[in-house]
Amino acid sequence: MENETVDMDILQLEGLKVSPESSITAFILILLIYIFIMVSNLSLVILIAMESSLHEPMYLLFCNMSINDAFGATAIIPRVLSDVFTPISERYIHYYECFIQAFCAHFHGGTSHTVLIVMAFDRYVAICNPLRYATIMTNRMVVKLSVGAWGAAFLLIAILLSLSVRLSRCRSTVSSPFCDNASLFKLSCENVLINHIYGLGSAMATMTFSLICVMLTYLRIAMVCLSSKNKTLNGKALQTCATHLAVYIILFLSGTIIVILHRFQSLSDHRKLASILLHVVPPALNAVIYGLQIKAVREKIIILLTRKK
Repeated sequence: MENETVDMDILQLEGLKVSPESSITAFILILLIYIFIMVSNLSLVILIAMESSLHEPMYLLFCNMSINDAFGATAIIPRVLSDVFTPISERYIHYYECFIQAFCAHFHGGTSHTVLIVMAFDRYVAICNPLRYATIMTNRMVVKLSVGAWGAAFLLIAILLSLSVRLSRCRSTVSSPFCDNASLFKLSCENVLINHIYGLGSAMATMTFSLICVMLTYLRIAMVCLSSKNKTLNGKALQTCATHLAVYIILFLSGTIIVILHRFQSLSDHRKLASILLHVVPPALNAVIYGLQIKAVREKIIILLTRKK
């Protein structure tokens, strides 16, 4: 019995399904994407931290998104890369490592939504209450909003994973490119109905709440812009809001696709690919969208590149 318990702590991870002929190409492509995610996001954080002119709530809140994107990519991609050249039959992972990876993966997704809600609130105050913006969005408020965004996601995911950890295990195979909550509770032969209900319920609640908050916020912003006669300010506001909305739509669609694919067992391979893309596509695009679309950030990047030349 002791040997069985020990064996159950070592799981076989399916990982990314890649043919031997395509392994080198897949490894190089994923590695380049990971390097791009880390360099682009961390460079923006460093740029915002070093440039005093960018020490404004909007840019400081954006640092949360960049740090979270770098964190989410690091939680998934290095492990996927290490398994590319390893035969599927030899891809092993300890249970506690699987738990940590699952927690980090879900924490990244949850924090992405809560941070975007906070950023939408910042834009709402800036455009709809410009005279009170400085008194509302103080440094203390930025810290509170940031801690609240990360804290809310942490609490939701802690409950989610605790429901899976409590279960006994009778299986040792993880049929997924990386560990997630579904991978953990599917290792059990117990009744996992509560895991399904809370998992789907919390995911849908988070996505729905963020969608409502973002849509109502930007509907109000659009109304203010339409009633205002200041075309310059309206253009600047719309550009910033369009950037934020583009980032949110990419995140929302990525998450929705995974939730839908989870309902169809015949599309399991598509779901596995989509789950990896969730931790690759948004982090890779967010820094580019913000870096190129927000004028202040774009100008600072151009200045730095010009200095080097």
